[in-house]
Amino acid sequence: MAKPTPKAPASREEARALVASLDRRRFMDELSLLSQTFAQDPGNPGSYGCTACERCANCMFCKECEGCFGCTHCTSCELCNNCTLCVDSKSLNACAYCVQSENCATSAYLYFCRNLSDCTYCFGCVGLTKKDFHILNQPFSRQEYFELVQKLKRELGVK
Repeated sequence: MAKPTPKAPASREEARALVASLDRRRFMDELSLLSQTFAQDPGNPGSYGCTACERCANCMFCKECEGCFGCTHCTSCELCNNCTLCVDSKSLNACAYCVQSENCATSAYLYFCRNLSDCTYCFGCVGLTKKDFHILNQPFSRQEYFELVQKLKRELGVK
């Protein structure tokens, strides 16, 4: 026999009273139902101009992203927050122009980077904080950096 779907409380006060009266089992049942409902809804609340995105909120002009919040013009990103023009990246926070990077925060112009914070112009770096113009965690002058990155991009076939 199918379990009946609980009726939504009519007011906020009723909802608060319902939550206050829950025992452990009923709480777990309600949490499970809420999780299932969320997982089934691929909607993008507050988003505009997004294409093929799932569970993104307050994003604009993103494509094929999942679980992002407040991002703009990102493509194929997952679990990113407040990012701009990032591609194929995961778990970024307040980053811009990052490509195939992961777990980075307040950084920009990263390629193939992991776990960076407050960095700019890094290529293939891991675990750096407040660094600029680094390749594989090694510092370079601005000119050397751009020359080497251009060569590496050609070699790796990335734009």
